[in-house]
Amino acid sequence: MIEHILGILATFTIWVISSGGYLGIALLMAIESACIPLPSEIIMPFAGYLVSTGHFNLYLAATAGAIGCNIGSIPAYELGKRGGRPAIERWGRYVLIGPGELDAADRFFARFGNSAVLIGRLLPVIRSFIAFPAGVARMKLLPFHVYTFVGSWPWCFGLAWLGMVLGEKWNSDPRLKAAFHSADALIGVVLVAGAGFYIWHRVRGMKRKP
Repeated sequence: MIEHILGILATFTIWVISSGGYLGIALLMAIESACIPLPSEIIMPFAGYLVSTGHFNLYLAATAGAIGCNIGSIPAYELGKRGGRPAIERWGRYVLIGPGELDAADRFFARFGNSAVLIGRLLPVIRSFIAFPAGVARMKLLPFHVYTFVGSWPWCFGLAWLGMVLGEKWNSDPRLKAAFHSADALIGVVLVAGAGFYIWHRVRGMKRKP
């Protein structure tokens, strides 16, 4: 079943970016930043691959991704601002957000203050949830969006650059294609195991809720 879900997710991501261009990148990154399980580690490298084929510009792809992060952060910020942590704990379970992720984001924001939004956008896991405590703290909207964009752009650029480099090697080195072709089964197992661990970790975190 997980393999089937992965196939749907990959097909959806490829279709949206291929047909929507930069707007497709922004849309998918908005979904990711709204805490819906659609990892940027899948979205931006594929955009980078399309950079290697000449379909996109690397800098514009990263900018589209960062803009999407800003748009997708609005619901999380507003939920934190208007409902506080109780609202997040109530509704977060529908997108597999457990107390563990919220606690990590809360501690990070408490330590770094408003700068946590900028720093947190550069860190895995934390980046997806940092908008919640920013909303709870009623951080001013303009600095929130500036920090979100400035912090998200290097993240998006780095992932897209990685996808571009791998794409260039894929297209120029037949040995790489052969290696990947011979390892199809292993790659499938790793993807399924990774997705299973991701979902298991989220569900376990939700069960910790008192």
